[in-house]
Amino acid sequence: MKKPLIGITLDSEQPGGYSKFPWYAARENYCGAVAAAGGVPLLLPHETELAESYLGAIDGLIITGGNFDVDPALFGGTERHPTVRTKDRRTAFELTMTRGALEADMPLLGICGGQQLLHVALGGTLIQHIPDTIKGALAHEQTNPRNEPGHTVAVKAGSRLRQIVGADSLAVNSAHHQAAADEPAGIVVNAVAPDGVIEGIEAPGRRFCIGVQWHPEFAISAGDVKLFAAFVAAAEGGKP
Repeated sequence: MKKPLIGITLDSEQPGGYSKFPWYAARENYCGAVAAAGGVPLLLPHETELAESYLGAIDGLIITGGNFDVDPALFGGTERHPTVRTKDRRTAFELTMTRGALEADMPLLGICGGQQLLHVALGGTLIQHIPDTIKGALAHEQTNPRNEPGHTVAVKAGSRLRQIVGADSLAVNSAHHQAAADEPAGIVVNAVAPDGVIEGIEAPGRRFCIGVQWHPEFAISAGDVKLFAAFVAAAEGGKP
């Protein structure tokens, strides 16, 4: 059987560091996790006019994280927290890709900031800065390395995520200051941190539509590996 082609969105950076010109970036383990699960990773530059062509070629879409935030205006916010930093071209591209994938019922996996963008695309809103909203919040921007757990999450009984990981809790890493704020119609919260912060969402009835606030590409737990395996398996059938 032909291996499914999995599109992975890239991060973008302004000149400096790697290059004196604007450049794209993706951690190697995004691609490695897809390959290990049996998929073929394909990195997607932010060419919004090519979104239809990308969507016609790939079998599944991963929306990755990055050091930036979704513009609050996209979920009805009238004010912007001082910590909010946007990458408007990237977000416009990812929203176009995500909405196209949702329309086609293509398997989708949102990771960290990608989970937040997926939540917004599905009609949800975001907490702009966890420390200012959640009293006694955990350190969701953990100080220890990202390949180590930062806290645990409780996985909701009866959810698709629970079915996939086969556990009622997972140790996860944590690298975010924003989070999903609600559970609107069409979205089920499938994982929650001990402080009540939403850590995972899913859209029931779709082939595969899950977002997680942590980074499962680091394979901290067996559940992380199972999540990638289930996502790639959902994409193996190709277009519906």
